[in-house]
Parts: sequence; C-alpha cells; structure tokens
Amino acid sequence: MVFNMKKIENYKIIHNNLIAKNTYEMKLEGNVGWIDKPGKFINVSVDSNYLKRPISICDYDETTLTLVYKVFGSGTKWLSNKKENEKIEALVNLGNGFELNTENEALIIGGGVGVPPLYALSKRLKEKGVKLTIILGFTSKEDSFYIDKFKELSELVYISSNDGSIGEIGFVSDIMIKYNLLDIPYYTCGPTPMLKAVHSISTAKGQLSLEERMGCGFGACMGCSHKTKNGYKRVCVEGPVFTSEEIIWND
Repeated sequence: MVFNMKKIENYKIIHNNLIAKNTYEMKLEGNVGWIDKPGKFINVSVDSNYLKRPISICDYDETTLTLVYKVFGSGTKWLSNKKENEKIEALVNLGNGFELNTENEALIIGGGVGVPPLYALSKRLKEKGVKLTIILGFTSKEDSFYIDKFKELSELVYISSNDGSIGEIGFVSDIMIKYNLLDIPYYTCGPTPMLKAVHSISTAKGQLSLEERMGCGFGACMGCSHKTKNGYKRVCVEGPVFTSEEIIWND
C-alpha cells in the first residue's frame, strides 16, 4: 500500500555512470513502495549542504529506482563522485506525478534534463497499449542520452538539437509543426521556454512537468509557487505536473 507521506529513506548505489556530457545515471536499491506514478521526485541529501537536491525519478521497479541528473554545481558534483555500494539519504514521496490518461495515442516531448521523468511514463503508457510518438530535444549530440531506450518503446522517435549535431536542427516545437503533431494529447517536461512553446502551439490537452528552482522541496518555503487559473500552486507539492488547462505563464 502506498501512503502519501514524506519520509527519509536510505538507498544503496548500484551504479553511478556518466552517460552524456556532465550527465549521470544513478541506480539505487531500497524502498520504492511509495512510488505510485511516474513524474515524482526525491530530494537528495548532499554532503554538508543545508538544502537538498531535487531529482526526478527516471525509472523504477519493485526494488530499485533510477535517477538521471546533470552536474550544475557543487551539490551535483558531489553526487557524481559517489561510488557503487555507497549509501545516500533522500526525502521521498515528493510531488504529484503524471496521470495515465486513457487516450489511444500520446505525444511525449522532452528537452534536456526534462527527458528522464518521461522514460518511466512512456514505459507505463506502452504497457497500457498507448501508441507513442516521442520528441526529444538536446543542445547537441554530446548532451544527448536515452535515445535508444526510447526507440525501444516507439517506432516514431524524433530528435532535435540546437546545433544540428544530432537529429534535426531546431527545437521540439519545430518538430511538432513540421510533422503535424499538434492535435495529439501530450506529456512534456523541459525548460520553461520549451514548455511555453509546446503549450502555445498544441491544440490538444496535455500535462506539463515544470522545472522550477526549489528551496525546501516539500511546500514550506513557497519559493517554487507558479500561477495557475486556480491561484498560485507549489510546484513541489501540487506539481511538478500541471494540466494544460490550468497553467498560466508568469511573463
């Protein structure tokens, strides 16, 4: 049974491998019974830092969970140096994940470090028999990852990059327009400009996982509040996933 309760858990590192430029895949063993849907995240304790690091869950099974994260500062640099069989501590059962809708097809749109949470989502949609069309956007080839894994889930995988070093040059929104993918119900995660573009051009309903800078990660500081049609909501509690109908952009 999954209880909607935040708690501290300890995990053993199975591996922590470099998979792209400054990007690591960390597989952890421990309690995962609290994961009830894709799109949730954990808040990892980092050395002597007061603030934990929120990292989305890329994949999970009965005994393990996988994180894919990029090194941006001292905290994630410290995490990248952790070795097999070492332990890490994390605050878990955070965030509101994706709802698995009942449509026959879905458009998956990921950008950069927004790609990881869409992997577990795609796997579970495929298990439900949903036809997937997938768009992944990266800065360049050296920043790309998980392309082959997504291709195992769908024959329709489009890749874009800012410099054209992999896939088609341009943005994920360019792919949507070029291949007339604007009317397919969508799930998306990525940088805010990408999410705004997807939201503005799609004619279908969607779910958007927001990337906001978080302080506490569990709703106390209100630092990650985002404007919606129902007032301001905390990305770390009521989000990170919001529906396209409720989202309002803070311009």
